[in-house]
Amino acid sequence: MISERRIAYFSMEIAVNPDVPTYSGGLGMLAGDTVRSAADLHVPMVGVTLLARQGYFVQHLDAAGNQTEQPVDWQVDDFLNDTGVSVEMPLEGGRVKVRAWQYDVTASDGFTVPVYFLDTELQENSQEHRQLTGKLYGGDDRYRLCQEAILGIGGVRILRALQHSAIERFHLNEGHAALLTLELLREHRDRAGREEFAQGD
Repeated sequence: MISERRIAYFSMEIAVNPDVPTYSGGLGMLAGDTVRSAADLHVPMVGVTLLARQGYFVQHLDAAGNQTEQPVDWQVDDFLNDTGVSVEMPLEGGRVKVRAWQYDVTASDGFTVPVYFLDTELQENSQEHRQLTGKLYGGDDRYRLCQEAILGIGGVRILRALQHSAIERFHLNEGHAALLTLELLREHRDRAGREEFAQGD
């Protein structure tokens, strides 16, 4: 049951399937192994990561040994299911809409750990913001910070919108999702404000 999930595992990349190229190496493989182990052990967990529509990159070497990099060509809806759930979050002085795609990591006995891939490729967003979930680790510092905001802040909001109301622990695989702490602090502030208002009323 969704309401019984108590742990949220955040990682910039999670390797769930070789044909879903949203990871670049060790970090993603470790995250994928963690999620698979959670499914095998029936750990009540969900995963949150970014949807890299162009993957990390495909490497090509020419006859002289020179490397060139090209985007990965893959169809998102061939592997992931659109949850139909989206949220808005503040970003760069405006608003950006984030939706969630789902991939279920399933143990041999059928227990699943859902992994939510965050996506900004939506018509409501500016072209610049639509590209933020295009490349894994692509772009400059500004691009990277925006990605981390989407993962941390957008990820918490997506979990709330998906009715994951029993989350007790937020695990950050490295610091990429660190901004989720600010979103949790905002939630705490808003709850405290409502309680104070109710007492004063």
